Amino acid sequence: MVKHLRRWLPLTIAAFAVPSAVVVVSASPSLAATIDTSVYYVLTSRHSGKAIDVYNLATNDGAPIVQWARNNGNQQQWQFVSVGGGYYQIKSRLSGKVLQIASAQDGAQLTQQAASGDTKQHFGVTDSPDGHIQLINRHSGKALDVWEWSTADGGRISQYTDTDGTNQQWMLHKISGSGTPPAGSIVVAADGSGQHTTVQAAINAAPTNSATTVTIAIRPGTYRGVFSVPSSKTNLHLLGLGADPSSVVLVENHSAGTLKPDGTTYGTNGSATATVTGRGFQASNLTISNDFDEVANASQPGHQAVALYLNSDRSILTNVRLLGDQDTFLVGATARSYVRNSYIEGTVDFIFGDGIAVMHSSQIHEKRSTGGPLTAARTPATRAYGFLFYRCNLTSSAAANSSSLGRPWGPDAQVLYRESTLGAHINTAQPWTNMSSNTWQNARFREYRNNGAGAGTNSNRPQLTDADAPNYTPQKYLAGSDGWNPVG
Repeated sequence: MVKHLRRWLPLTIAAFAVPSAVVVVSASPSLAATIDTSVYYVLTSRHSGKAIDVYNLATNDGAPIVQWARNNGNQQQWQFVSVGGGYYQIKSRLSGKVLQIASAQDGAQLTQQAASGDTKQHFGVTDSPDGHIQLINRHSGKALDVWEWSTADGGRISQYTDTDGTNQQWMLHKISGSGTPPAGSIVVAADGSGQHTTVQAAINAAPTNSATTVTIAIRPGTYRGVFSVPSSKTNLHLLGLGADPSSVVLVENHSAGTLKPDGTTYGTNGSATATVTGRGFQASNLTISNDFDEVANASQPGHQAVALYLNSDRSILTNVRLLGDQDTFLVGATARSYVRNSYIEGTVDFIFGDGIAVMHSSQIHEKRSTGGPLTAARTPATRAYGFLFYRCNLTSSAAANSSSLGRPWGPDAQVLYRESTLGAHINTAQPWTNMSSNTWQNARFREYRNNGAGAGTNSNRPQLTDADAPNYTPQKYLAGSDGWNPVG
């Protein structure tokens, strides 16, 4: 393609839905003058409709910046930091690093780097037609650009001499942190400014067997206490109104071995901070935590302490943090769950259960310094799909080769890590382990096109074949008999 003709290529804008927690910045005579340095933005290309994105949830210097279908994840959120003179550094919410162009050459790729005083990290904002902007690099004077007019996920973000083509025009979408609940929602606020002061009270007040989404909007704060969404409360959406998921924390500290008032113990399932069985459940922009401390309670038996017991069919978690130690996230037998742009942490078997769960573009963090198995699936032999980790980022501060991808709680456990970045904590020689009499060799454990220090291939690392890969996508895992497709 001839580069100097790019200005005249036809405009293609991908359609996308704007979630309730996001507002589009309206056109103004000088959009550049309205940049708000206190918030984060998603930036979408006028040409492709896709968003500027940190590839594969990377947090390292030099990670490439690409375009990807807009999903409003942290890897697509950017803050403008003024450096004076009308220039900004553009900082990633995911990594804390800033955008940088390495050279003055046409086609130089955009990367992320630790912030410094280098003018290669400085960008001016100028107006383009119809509510769009251009981003001009201070060092080179060139404009950020979707290279070669790509419309594909993963298309390179580069710089090129300013033509003001639609592939150099960007729209700003402000991530709302105003605390304004969507119209018609049930509002929870610990200070009494809402309709209810606890999440459970709002759930109890929600209509039963609703055919449409019922939003419970939760104002920033820490809400201690267990809550449950019973099967009669369908299509319930818990929405955190803070600037990020850490602003709304739903937490309790029961473990399997904790004594109840009647002298019995909670058990694993009963230890959950949140228990959800209502069909069509959604949660977004909040934290569900179990802060039982297994180290401080080392002498107590029963360290399993569940943050979320999810037994809801057609459930979606978006931009959510699930925090715990052992057994953080329990996926129940009737669950079909889609977890996207989220963060899950724990120590041992912290994603486990019988149901179906797709973790998409999410961070999976092993927090124990000695490492441990990440998953314990118990997929029935009659079910083709269990857990899928798709384009996820596996992180830990544990020693190299100290953790495993999982172990089979049931003999027919099904787990696939696909196109994900595996940290150095994953044991490259033996990434799967046995559990009781269940052997990893007899389980349905696979990998496919992973990368990172913990990735590799050997006889202990069964790989999905290219021929089978089309049958192991997020859409296939979630389709069921009703064709459900929350992925798009």
